[in-house]
Amino acid sequence: MAGRARRGDFNLMSSFDYYSPKLKGLLGFVLMFLLGVLIANMLGVGFVFASMKGVLPQNFLMEYGQLIIYPLMFIPAMMFAASRSRRNQLFDLPRKPLDGNGFGRMGGILCALCVSMLTLSMAFLLDPLSLVLPPMDEKTRAAMEMMLHGPLLVNLLCVSIMAPIFEEWLCRGIIMRSLLGVGRPWVAIVLSSAFFALIHFNLWQAIPAFIIGLLLGWVYYRTGSLKLTMLMHCVNNTFSLAISRIPSLKDYETFNEMMGGWSVSYIVSLLGCLLVAAFCIYIFSRDTRASASGREPSLPTSSSSSEEGM
Repeated sequence: MAGRARRGDFNLMSSFDYYSPKLKGLLGFVLMFLLGVLIANMLGVGFVFASMKGVLPQNFLMEYGQLIIYPLMFIPAMMFAASRSRRNQLFDLPRKPLDGNGFGRMGGILCALCVSMLTLSMAFLLDPLSLVLPPMDEKTRAAMEMMLHGPLLVNLLCVSIMAPIFEEWLCRGIIMRSLLGVGRPWVAIVLSSAFFALIHFNLWQAIPAFIIGLLLGWVYYRTGSLKLTMLMHCVNNTFSLAISRIPSLKDYETFNEMMGGWSVSYIVSLLGCLLVAAFCIYIFSRDTRASASGREPSLPTSSSSSEEGM
């Protein structure tokens, strides 16, 4: 019987430590996720009809439905992965934790501060990208309004807590971690970022999500820590939510518009964020280098080849 995690290990996702499929198994996992998306959308349609018939409050879907629909998307995939992990454990297959602590010389607290600053800087640096995208269609705009302008507590739970946990588990913890066992790290980072972009289901979120996903993947590769990528995801989403809730700022769609176009202050802010991001990447690369080569327990190993199709 394979050994369990040591007592005292802070592993957020230990139920999935023995699940790291090859490409064929990963395809089945993705299909289970798509099944969850289908079920969640069918439930959403049911909420709409129930509201139209007066069974539910008129704004139930917009105000509270996401608390049910959003996690439901991930439940079939999580149940599937957990069951396969338990089965693989019985066969003494290697344990490859989703969440590790490869923080190097920086330690966990300094790593957390560093990646938080990096995330906020990138959020501002991506602002010019929104200037070249086409105008958002009304359907997408309404969906964004539902995510950001419903009851504050519901928005915080969905955007700042559930999204970082579920999406990082899916994209970095399962997909990227599995791809690291079958190819080069940069391929795993790019493909998991592309999947991260696709699950946002619209162009206006997908392109920034892909770029942020590359950053999240790089941090996960160097540290093996889902805690860090969840924190970065939380910081990014909470920052957007906070901006949308400030009365004097919520009507602006970009920082460029907020700061009067390509003004001196906007350009200086971009340059400042670029310097902060570069500094954070430099010290993170320097001080986590040792852990990047020594975090094999957090990555799939060659001995996992027997998991093909499991």
